[in-house]
Order: sequence, then C-alpha cells, then structure tokens
Amino acid sequence: MEATTTRFNGTLKQWNDERGIGFLVAEHGGQELFVHVSAFPRGGRPPLAGEALSFEVELDRDGRKRAVRVRRPGDAEPGQARRGSPARPHDRRASSRRSASGSWVPRLVALLLLAAGLGWYAYGRYSERVGAASAAQLPQNAMNPEPWTKPRPAQPALYQCDGRQHCSQMTSCEEATFFVGHCPGTKMDGDGDGVPCEQQLCGGAFSGS
Repeated sequence: MEATTTRFNGTLKQWNDERGIGFLVAEHGGQELFVHVSAFPRGGRPPLAGEALSFEVELDRDGRKRAVRVRRPGDAEPGQARRGSPARPHDRRASSRRSASGSWVPRLVALLLLAAGLGWYAYGRYSERVGAASAAQLPQNAMNPEPWTKPRPAQPALYQCDGRQHCSQMTSCEEATFFVGHCPGTKMDGDGDGVPCEQQLCGGAFSGS
C-alpha cells in the first residue's frame, strides 16, 4: 500500500455506528473517501456525521483511496505524543502506587471484621465461664428458690360416698347435702330442688340442724 504524508481537511459526511464505517469529503475536490473506525484515535468519542476532521490518504489492497490517521481539530499529533512519552513511566508508577494503596483497603476491612468476630466469640466464652463460676458459688437454695407459698396438702373429705341413699342414714343436713351433690343414686331430694331431707334434717335451705 502507498502512503502519503499530506494531510487534508474535510467533513465526515456519513457514519454507520453499528458497522463502524463512513465516508469523508475533503474540502478541496469533494471526493468521498471511505473511512473505518480503526482510523480514529483510540479511546476518543464516537465519530459524528458532520464534524470537521483532518486525515491522510492511503490506497487499500484494491487500489482504492481511503482515509487514515484521522484526527479532530485540537488533537495532538503522534510525534508530539511520542515526545511527551518520557513522562509516562512516572504516570505508570503513580498509577501503580494508587492501585497498591487501594488494594490494601479491602484487606484491612477484612482483618477488622475478623478481629471483631474473634473478640465477640472470646467475650461470649468468657461470659459463659463467669456465669458458670458464679452459679457454682451460689448456695443450693439460691439456685432452686422455694415458691412464695407452698401448696397446702389436700384436706381429707369429711364425707365419702359409701352407698347410703336415705335421709334416715344421714347425721346432718350438711352430710345429706354432700351426698345429694356428689353421690349417685341418692333418694333424699324428692322434689329435685337441691335441698335434701327437708322434713327430717334440712328444715330451712341448707340448714345445719
């Protein structure tokens, strides 16, 4: 391929962003030249139809002209970029220092979290040991305190169902009332009003005579 060092000014007439191709028109002559996205500087903004550009011309494999080494107004020339290259190692060292300084931050956070977890675990074990030692020193009655009031033992029943059914077998109105309320088969409350032996023992309601 033949290459020229002459630069031309022109305008990006058409551009297909999906395919990365377009056509440039030089200011003098008006000829359309094919241009590929690889001809633009890397890392720059995408080409836009209608923007002013400068470029060089080369022949492709088929002998057709195409635009190469495209630059926008104000872009530094490749030679200027190379002359400024000695500063790049310093930039790389500064960048590496920034990367190194940033890489220890996650490690420090992880170490702090690990230390906090271990401290919490140790504190829990210490609390368990202190609690066990304190419980061992307490008197037995302190570990098993008695209730405020002990339940009273059940009093034995004054009367028991022993098969008696009639008023003549009762000794008091209270006993007759117990038998009617608790014992089956009694025959001491003929009117079913809950008051047994009204004539013999319970002259009044629940009388004790």
